[in-house]
Amino acid sequence: MEREKLVKELLFHIRLGEDSSIEFKAVTFEKGNTPKDPNKDKMAHEIAAFANGQGGRLLLGVDDKNRDVIGIDDDKVASTEEWIVNISQQNIVPPVRIDTRLVQIPNREGHLKTIIYVEIPRSLSVHQSAGRYYQRVGSTKQEMKPDVLARLFQQRSQARLIRFDESLVPGTSIDDIDNSLKNRFLRPTIPEHMQFHKLHLTAKDDFDEKLGLSVSGVLLLTPDPTQWLTNAYIQCVCYSGQQRDAQDQLDAMDYTGPIDQQINGAVDFVKRNMKTAATKEIGRIDLPQYDIGVIFEAVVNAVAHRDYSMTGRRIRLHMFADRLELYTPGQLSNSLTIDGLMDNTVTRNEALVNLLSRYYNAREEAGRQAIIERRGEGVPKIINRSLALSGKEPEYKMIDDAELLLTLYAANKNKR
Repeated sequence: MEREKLVKELLFHIRLGEDSSIEFKAVTFEKGNTPKDPNKDKMAHEIAAFANGQGGRLLLGVDDKNRDVIGIDDDKVASTEEWIVNISQQNIVPPVRIDTRLVQIPNREGHLKTIIYVEIPRSLSVHQSAGRYYQRVGSTKQEMKPDVLARLFQQRSQARLIRFDESLVPGTSIDDIDNSLKNRFLRPTIPEHMQFHKLHLTAKDDFDEKLGLSVSGVLLLTPDPTQWLTNAYIQCVCYSGQQRDAQDQLDAMDYTGPIDQQINGAVDFVKRNMKTAATKEIGRIDLPQYDIGVIFEAVVNAVAHRDYSMTGRRIRLHMFADRLELYTPGQLSNSLTIDGLMDNTVTRNEALVNLLSRYYNAREEAGRQAIIERRGEGVPKIINRSLALSGKEPEYKMIDDAELLLTLYAANKNKR
């Protein structure tokens, strides 16, 4: 039924023609399956213009001049979809998140043709393509004049004064809330919508006042946050050796559920894959490679403090024979430095951290009640307890000013 409704809606728009919210593009090909026209720059301009405005939709496979449904041949659909996704990620700065769907609609003769339906949400960033900034004006794109561009930067920067984890996720609604996940936040004496608003789990669109979920709401109230935040998950991989080598891969898992489930999944992954030695003395004493309380602390920090506005990056936990590496997307918050991690705490996702500290119980290995306790003890615990177990101090360092790498060294079996 939903697909039938979408087809009916698209046919209605095709009959009326392009406007400020929809663009048609016929796609022609070179030899093979590589699109020739429109070129990548033109497509990047269109996507960026929609993202800089109120969002919009592209219909690939519909002629923009005569509104004929030409379609895309079945053997070229996959490569065309990959082509448009690559443009959104590689030809626009910063990259734009898009959603694509394959839809079959009839042409004027009644023959079904496959088109690619691309939805581009309104962005909190200002995007450029080929070094220029475009906006959607009516059914065309136009390069923004300096005063318009300055005003847009000001508006978007003001929107960012609302922390990113409190901002609206385009395309969401309160209907996306999973009832089994929301009850932990609710008090029976207070209206539900008021509680969600106070906790920054919901947000309103600045323009049409439509209510939807915030970034924190998506992470905590939906069963699969990656439906909207495509990289909001933890990738875990275990290798038998000391280097990344697919031939040495022992185990791999992506954890994509609500944020608390992601944390527990990643910790269980480490427990499942780490080696445990034992003393030969009377009364066996297990000697694990890693302190699970430290692993829990490190994963919680990664989830709570990562930059969810970054596209194309996810939290990565990679285990090797001699160490564990944990990559967290984003620079250090504000003026925090690597040297200052031991003594200072700066929160990037204030609403998310507040919710994790108040409404979620920690694992037994954490040695505390809440998932997060806001006393600034996380990093010192990671460093001191890891050093005591392995004899080597963990290392923090920035990679390309884009992600924080924490390296934890496995316990030395000769010292265990």
